[in-house]
Amino acid sequence: MAWPADLVLRNTPVQLYFSPDGGCTAAVVAALRSARHTVLVQAYSFTSAPIAGALKAAHDRGVDVRVILDKSQRTERYSSSTFLRHAGVPTWIDSAHAIAHNKVMVIDGETVITGSFNFTKAAELRNAENLLIIKDSALATHYADNWESHRQHSEALP
Repeated sequence: MAWPADLVLRNTPVQLYFSPDGGCTAAVVAALRSARHTVLVQAYSFTSAPIAGALKAAHDRGVDVRVILDKSQRTERYSSSTFLRHAGVPTWIDSAHAIAHNKVMVIDGETVITGSFNFTKAAELRNAENLLIIKDSALATHYADNWESHRQHSEALP
């Protein structure tokens, strides 16, 4: 079977990707290019320049982009947290957990991106990862509510 595969689960459109070299990064970037209103991000490890660039581009065209990162991203040498902050993207650090291990994006209240795929070059090129892009507004609402609950206990980066 060729990947990516477009699936329908209970009448829910789903795109499925695997890495290494499975197009996960390109799929995330394409989804971000289609964002019109909001993008909520939760990320454990986030060093992907193409994804950070797509988030900045969305922000620059007026999309409300907000990001929560794991506390490890405060000191990560190649973190996108500094890049996003300097781009004006509101960014928080979730240090309330041993690891804030989420890898989630909610786009326009209708699309959820999730899976084991960290937003990193290594996840795309070397790791065995998976990524789901699910178009379902009810599911997106649950993820957005969870995002907000984590934002409430997270520290805003200046």
